[in-house]
Amino acid sequence: MAASAKSILEQKGRNVVTVNPNVSLADAARILEEHKIGAVVVVGMDNRIVGIFTERDVVRAIGTAGRDAFDQPVSAYMTADVFRCREETTVNELMETMSTRRFRHVPVEREGQLSGIISIGDVVKSRIREIEAETEQIKAYIAG
Repeated sequence: MAASAKSILEQKGRNVVTVNPNVSLADAARILEEHKIGAVVVVGMDNRIVGIFTERDVVRAIGTAGRDAFDQPVSAYMTADVFRCREETTVNELMETMSTRRFRHVPVEREGQLSGIISIGDVVKSRIREIEAETEQIKAYIAG
């Protein structure tokens, strides 16, 4: 069976660093740095995804508004139209979408609520594990 977003989350965990839409850009940037991550999911009521804020958004904010950006709410610079996947989404579908649309992070949603986040690195690691398992099966078959 093809690996899915769910299998990636079971392997890496479901913890997601989140912020509310009113947190300042400066605080959101600090959170990115503290956690050594490239994105935070912006959530509203009932843990529902309202946006994603990434390193790219920090650069865009500073590039357009300069120092004034730091005092603005993260909602002013986040991506509000967030691509998200379901737990059933396959790793191959994720890889295709992330490559063609140039996303590095995709929130995972279950029943309308945030259930995890997958990075391009998570997708690559999952694919490598699949390829290694296939290689071992082929070796065992040949030796067999």
